[in-house]
Amino acid sequence: MTALTVSRRVLTGRWQGPAAFTAVAVLALVVAPLLLEPFRLGLLAKYLCYAIVALGIGLAWGQGGMLTLGQGVFFGLGGYAMGMYLKLNDAGGDLPDFMVWSGVEKLPALWKPFGNPVFALAMVVVLPVAVALLLGALVFRQRVRGAYFAILTQALAAALVILLVGQQGLTGGTNGLTNFFDFFGRDVAADETQRGLYLLVAAVLGALYLGARQLVRSRFGRLLLAVRDGEDRVRFLGYDPATVKTLTFAVSAGTAGIAGALFVPVVGIISPALLGVVPSLELVVAVAVGGRFALAGAVLGAVVMGYARTYFSEELPDVWLYLQGALFVLVMTLAPKGIAGLAAALVRRREARA
Repeated sequence: MTALTVSRRVLTGRWQGPAAFTAVAVLALVVAPLLLEPFRLGLLAKYLCYAIVALGIGLAWGQGGMLTLGQGVFFGLGGYAMGMYLKLNDAGGDLPDFMVWSGVEKLPALWKPFGNPVFALAMVVVLPVAVALLLGALVFRQRVRGAYFAILTQALAAALVILLVGQQGLTGGTNGLTNFFDFFGRDVAADETQRGLYLLVAAVLGALYLGARQLVRSRFGRLLLAVRDGEDRVRFLGYDPATVKTLTFAVSAGTAGIAGALFVPVVGIISPALLGVVPSLELVVAVAVGGRFALAGAVLGAVVMGYARTYFSEELPDVWLYLQGALFVLVMTLAPKGIAGLAAALVRRREARA
């Protein structure tokens, strides 16, 4: 192999990532809004909200080895923080509609601060991060990991659903929070508002992806990979794996909170059905399909699984669940490292032949 060939490969590899990101950004921000009708664009915005959650799961699980089965908790905290502000804004100083139906006579003290948009937006991130930091400090210090950590996060998701359903007058119960009309001065149902929301979701996803990618490539990211591959060795070298895992888990939680806040105006609802064990597991499956060891794979998996769910349910409503399951089995059988792993293997094979 000549020096020229080596240099060409190095330069090509260096520019592959930025070129791919730019191409995807152009497709998402320019092509999709021009080609898709408002309904389909809204569906794509929903997929991208899930992709933001998947990005956090990819960071925690793929890069840090923390299998979190309760990411719906943090998604829900961010979503309810945004939903509470929107309901109070729509009420215009009165009680939200579901409280009136539930017989509540006075606005609960918990709701009052969320009438301030700055406070509500801050809580979108602060609440999930605070819960993750607390949970991480309690769990990782005790060296809880693997299946035990996964079960613990799963139980947390189930507990949150039970809590939300049982507080009808405070959270809307099973129905959750819905019927939003105004989003910072704009009609939520208007096509232009939904188009703007889509662009906002796509831009936030791009920014978070770049931030997560930079984090993985930093010294902290290398330490995170070391913790994933050999936690005891990292501890013997003088580092504290619990701190590394707690901080990563908190970043993942904050990412999910942002996704939940964006999901509320895009879809128009936040309810316990979206936060429980099953939705959290579906997101983990999506990350596995896309490829948990690559951040781009996690994002891709969420979009692919979201589109597959919509397509199969529309075209084959009687068997769509079986087809979605078959898609997961097929990908995991042919490509255990997901779609991203399969693509990387094909690229390496092509370069080896060159």
